[in-house]
Amino acid sequence: MAADAMPESTLPATAAETSPDNPWPLQLLSRKLKAHIERAPAAWIEGQVIEMNRRGGNAFLTLRDVDAEISLPASVWSTVLDRQKTPLERGSRVVALVKADFWVKTGRLNMSVKDIRPVGLGDLLVRIERLRHALAAEGLFADSRKRKLPLLPHRIGLITGRDSDAKKDVLRNAALRWPAVEFDVREVAVQGNTAVAQIIAALRRLDADPHVDVIVLARGGGALEDLLPFSNEDLIRAVAAATTPVVSAIGHEADRPILDDVADLRASTPTDAAKRIVPDVAEELAMVRQARDHLRRSIGRMVDRETDRLHALRSRPVLATPDSMVAARSEDITRLQRRAHAAVSTAIVRALDQVHHLRAQVRALSPQKTLDRGYAVVQIVGDDHQGHTVVSSPEQTPDGTALAIRVAEGRFRATSTGQGQLAER
Repeated sequence: MAADAMPESTLPATAAETSPDNPWPLQLLSRKLKAHIERAPAAWIEGQVIEMNRRGGNAFLTLRDVDAEISLPASVWSTVLDRQKTPLERGSRVVALVKADFWVKTGRLNMSVKDIRPVGLGDLLVRIERLRHALAAEGLFADSRKRKLPLLPHRIGLITGRDSDAKKDVLRNAALRWPAVEFDVREVAVQGNTAVAQIIAALRRLDADPHVDVIVLARGGGALEDLLPFSNEDLIRAVAAATTPVVSAIGHEADRPILDDVADLRASTPTDAAKRIVPDVAEELAMVRQARDHLRRSIGRMVDRETDRLHALRSRPVLATPDSMVAARSEDITRLQRRAHAAVSTAIVRALDQVHHLRAQVRALSPQKTLDRGYAVVQIVGDDHQGHTVVSSPEQTPDGTALAIRVAEGRFRATSTGQGQLAER
């Protein structure tokens, strides 16, 4: 029984269910591939025509990606090509509507071009401006994202073409301005389909190097198509993501690739970039001399001003005859000393008078004064032969009582003889 007549119910439903014992016939795989590919919709693609060969009613093209080493063969009806106002040639940049076809008998995949249109300069400019506005809306060109270049970079990363005039201009002019400047040069393709990938790879390597202080992307002038890599979205986003300041030095003043907008500094030419990334040693030395002269003049003026102030101070009377101020203060001190001595002496005299007065009062009231006037104090002598109890009544001194009598000039003993008489001892 023929394979195409075999009932599919006896075969695996999916490719995953096939096995060495239960495989698919080749024609079944081919039919399934064709059905799957035909379900894919047509797509507009952009590329560059690198080969074109007409054979009767058909033409065979080879399209290559504008930014990568990827090519794709395709076929197109001659009638589609004949509709073009400008005949397509090798190197033409085009957009094409392609649809994948699978030939079951040969197992070949063919890209069939349903429509093709050349991309002119106007179309490229429109695309660039559309991309520029979209990236600007994201904020990639905002001034707040711009990084300030170092005053004197120790090492400069330079991304440029191989042995290009732009490279020579940057190196020569930078060395003239600052002979000690160092460069890390990365030579890459600056146009063509490999340019974007090489530039991005060089940019990332330089950005990862901590010794590189600033990165310069330099290229000479050229046609719009030659400068297209510097308006590529992948390159623009790589520059925006870099942590090292980036300088754009692409083309001439009139050239404005999108790289100029995202870079931290835009130089009109590679020569201008060299002038703006390093200072001029002659100008810096001149500024140092000017600053030194200005500092010398400022210090001279300050010294003169302070000297005048010192002369003015020394000419004042108090500094001309400083002992006069001391003499005046010495007289004041002497006068104050005399006044203080007099005040203290007066206070002492008054205090002595008060003491004498109080002493006289105390003495007038003392028992001794009473004794001096002829009075005596009579006490009864106790067992210890000392006077104790003062006699105030005759009843206290019966006959024979030993008495101690104190008078103004001293003490003596006596014995009581009763009421009315005292016996001396």
